[in-house]
Amino acid sequence: MSIGQPFRFLLPFYTFNQHHPRRRIMELGLVVSRLNVLTPPALAESWDNVGLLVEPSPPHLVQKIILTNDLTEDVLEEAVECGANVIVSYHPPIFKALKHLTCASWKERLMIRAIEKRLAVYSPHTSCDALANGVNDWLAKALGSSKCIPIHHSTSLKYPGTYGHLLEFIPDPSGNILSRVKNLQDVSVRTSNVTHDGESKTRVSLSCSQNALVKALGILTEEPSVYSSVEVLNLQKPPLSDTGMGRLCTLPEPISIAAALERIKNHLHLPHLRLALGRGRTIESPVSVAAVCAGSGSSILRGVPADLYLTGEMSHHDVLDAVAEGCSVVLCEHSNSERGYLHELGRQIQVALDGQVDVVVSVRDKDPLQVV
Repeated sequence: MSIGQPFRFLLPFYTFNQHHPRRRIMELGLVVSRLNVLTPPALAESWDNVGLLVEPSPPHLVQKIILTNDLTEDVLEEAVECGANVIVSYHPPIFKALKHLTCASWKERLMIRAIEKRLAVYSPHTSCDALANGVNDWLAKALGSSKCIPIHHSTSLKYPGTYGHLLEFIPDPSGNILSRVKNLQDVSVRTSNVTHDGESKTRVSLSCSQNALVKALGILTEEPSVYSSVEVLNLQKPPLSDTGMGRLCTLPEPISIAAALERIKNHLHLPHLRLALGRGRTIESPVSVAAVCAGSGSSILRGVPADLYLTGEMSHHDVLDAVAEGCSVVLCEHSNSERGYLHELGRQIQVALDGQVDVVVSVRDKDPLQVV
């Protein structure tokens, strides 16, 4: 590969279902619902913009999906030329609010062109960052680690008992408060026997929504003796053991930094990486624990104890902080840390759609930075 020549994967215009001569189609709504199951938008960071971003007017039938890391004008033209109906863009092309759609801005031109050509646009972004077997687990494979855990765990998509609040009280057995509370919408009721003031009594545990909680408290205030026994808990979603941002990886056996660099280059198909050696470290220093974050890793990796950080990009001062603590930093550029994952994501989408839609990976998508 000559200096400055952009890397391209060895399988140009890779498709995941070449052995289906008769292609069926799927309605866009069904495609989106299955993509939402595969990459749940609820796992995405609060600042992100994921899911269906551009929706052509229905009916919109999907025969081909093209995957890209970044939606550029070159990639959009590729989508048009290959007959795609949906673009899955890892990074959301609509991130900040668009106040108008004109041809003066390249991102606005993208949206205009997508609408004109009836191209739906979907972005999973940080949903895939969090996923088990998502982009971070894929990137961690570069180091040959068999034991990786999220650095920041995601929480379950549902509250225990479905609702986010728990209201407990001891009702007056001679009154009708319990029956009135049970009749509220968005509640789930359990009862248990407890000893209270030396007497055996019934304690009610009410799992409920915010709206039901307010209504139940309004009912309970009608009887001060009952209201005095009230306890209210705001429930938390439990953490998921294998889902979340970044990965902390323990290698099966230590390897040198030099060996780690070669593994990373081979996994990402890159001729060059950027390296900042930790203070007191050499290229032959051992790596036993590595912290990995696809994309921009500063906020996720900051302060994580490890021998090596692997990410796409970090701020200058965060690199200095890591080096001062003896941690070496490997940077491969932002999208280079994600692009190879598109092949894995494509296979997952193919399975999710029952092989009914062609799924291809863009060959015009590339990192904007080159070594020259």
